[in-house]
Amino acid sequence: MSKVILDFEKPIVELEQKVEEMRRYAGNPEIALEIVKIEKRVNQLQQSIYSGLTRWQRVQLARHPDRPYTLDYIQMMTKGFLELHGDRGVKDDHAIVCGPAMIDEQKVMIIGHQKGRDTKSNVYRNFGMSNPEGYRKALRVMKLAEKFKIPVVTLLDTPGAYPGLEAEERGQAEAIARNLFEMSHLRTPIVVVIIGEGASGGALGIGVGDRILMLENCWYSVISPESCSSILWKTWDFKEQAAEALQLTAPDLKKQGIIDVIVPEPLGGAHRAPQQMANILKETLLDELKHLAKLKPDKLVERRIEKFSRMGVVVG
Repeated sequence: MSKVILDFEKPIVELEQKVEEMRRYAGNPEIALEIVKIEKRVNQLQQSIYSGLTRWQRVQLARHPDRPYTLDYIQMMTKGFLELHGDRGVKDDHAIVCGPAMIDEQKVMIIGHQKGRDTKSNVYRNFGMSNPEGYRKALRVMKLAEKFKIPVVTLLDTPGAYPGLEAEERGQAEAIARNLFEMSHLRTPIVVVIIGEGASGGALGIGVGDRILMLENCWYSVISPESCSSILWKTWDFKEQAAEALQLTAPDLKKQGIIDVIVPEPLGGAHRAPQQMANILKETLLDELKHLAKLKPDKLVERRIEKFSRMGVVVG
């Protein structure tokens, strides 16, 4: 059972707790029958609640602290992962992890944002907010993937790039911009997966790819609902309205042509069944990589540039 319970999850959790209490007396035929009835009600309630989530509720699910992070997916989906460290310039950024691994028999280079689970690990991971060194480390690893003809998989989950003064002094904007350019021309397949929060340039810095996948309960936007509310209304109180206006959920972005595939989550969200979620994502990734492997590098680059060029219009 999740340690954190969101407001809209409470009715479900209360019924589930009732079922757990009744199981102690499951030897009684009448109680056993009642358990079956309540479990049916739980399922119906789940279907009702999760099929009608608002955009803000999906933002909350994307931020759920029990949701699987990059290292969790690496552990559940891959074997032989070897983490590579450092940008060969300044330091190793712990907010981005990367390295080669195997998904079944498929070689991949995995790169992803990593958050912490508690205060200590969040400080170590800088709350998933990368410094320039993280993006430069990611690019170094992508270039290795290109050299050895290994496809790249990136996992996006960040509240944004680190906005500190020292990050700006060391070239935060340049590091992200450089990655956008280099990824658009990388001569190896790239599959991008939004697994949680996809905020602004912090996410886009490792978010250019041939195929963009997005888990069902995630958000991906130029700005967070809270920041948008703060700018427009001078307060965070209108974050729900901001989330609606931003149209930042998977169905919104699929309709707009920003993402290619919505990856379904287990009922209730990825945090309720992490291994099941990892299995779904693993099969989806293998299928996408299989199709991309048929394309020659020149065609990959050409299609990738065309894909992102269609997302906006430059007015001179």
